[in-house]
Amino acid sequence: MMLAGGIRSNARIRTRPWTTTPSTDWWERVVMTEFQPSDWLDKFRMSKETFFYLCEKLRPRLARQDTSFRLALPVEKRVAVALWRLASNIEYRTISTLFGVGKSTVCRCVRDMCHAIVALLSSIYLRPPCEQELEDSAQLFLLNLGFPHCVAAIATLHTAIITPSNNASDYINPAGWLSVMSQVAVNGQGQFWDVCASFPGGTDPADILQNSSLWATGAEGRLSPAKPPIFMGKPLKYVLLGDTCYPLQSWLLKAYPEERGRRGSHTSLTKQQQLFNQRLTSALRVPQEALLRLRARWQCLSKRNDCGLDVVPTMILACCILHNVCESHGDAFMAEWQEEVAAAESPHPIHKPVLSNSVDESHAEEVRQLFCDYFEQLNA
Repeated sequence: MMLAGGIRSNARIRTRPWTTTPSTDWWERVVMTEFQPSDWLDKFRMSKETFFYLCEKLRPRLARQDTSFRLALPVEKRVAVALWRLASNIEYRTISTLFGVGKSTVCRCVRDMCHAIVALLSSIYLRPPCEQELEDSAQLFLLNLGFPHCVAAIATLHTAIITPSNNASDYINPAGWLSVMSQVAVNGQGQFWDVCASFPGGTDPADILQNSSLWATGAEGRLSPAKPPIFMGKPLKYVLLGDTCYPLQSWLLKAYPEERGRRGSHTSLTKQQQLFNQRLTSALRVPQEALLRLRARWQCLSKRNDCGLDVVPTMILACCILHNVCESHGDAFMAEWQEEVAAAESPHPIHKPVLSNSVDESHAEEVRQLFCDYFEQLNA
């Protein structure tokens, strides 16, 4: 029986003196009064300041009224329950015992918070960039990675799931395990500004792109100011970078296809094209590292997610927004989180390259050649 490629859950669990505190007292006394900054970061993946900022932002959607039968769960506790689940991916039963609430309450907290994050914070933390933000991102790609005139790179995220009740074979990704696939666009700061979630793991990434708002944005020239910036002496709109599984476009560059000889040498690429591929591969570390930080901080995306398909896409969007919140607030990122992810994950799927079928293929090749000329001049 195939179930998410045998993804393991072996994250280390740290013990603390307060782990034996009765749950009725644990949240109010221990967390709220005794948690140190390192505890907030470890358990909620964000600083205490960011936690309470998040609570205030979500309060309009999460606040509940007391009734004559019971007191409503405070917003802070609802957020804490949900964040604990997203950060650890541990069972609802365990979180229920820890916080002294019912298992169904934990489920509602997770669902409600994810929906609230998407509804209230998308317009702030997950939106198309303005002209100044495009310029800033282009500068970061140039200064940090040596790739000019680029404002973002796109990549795919696979989230392991349990076997769906319908069309399960559609969710088998190229690596052989079940997943939901998302398309992300990452700027020069390593933050997401476009996420398209909820596709079966067996979907072609090119199909996702061509049916997304990002495709329309690029095709309509909305990735640049009204007056395109100058590149190599010519006005040229900013570009995105992507893997070979995407179609070449005048606004989306990918590597030249490589064929290797028997001794491993390149047989079909010029030195200029090889140099372009090297620079592009280096720049594609931006989305790869952003996705690694995302999965390491929110391990519901790195381990098998047992939530239903009606919840997982919203959870993915919420985690991407939370990533941007934490990154923009300067919250620390712990290297040990990445170690846990590396130990738990199955190999990431590798998608097959696609041949270019662009209506502006000749223009796209001209644009890519401009970048080849740029890197050749830089290397001269």
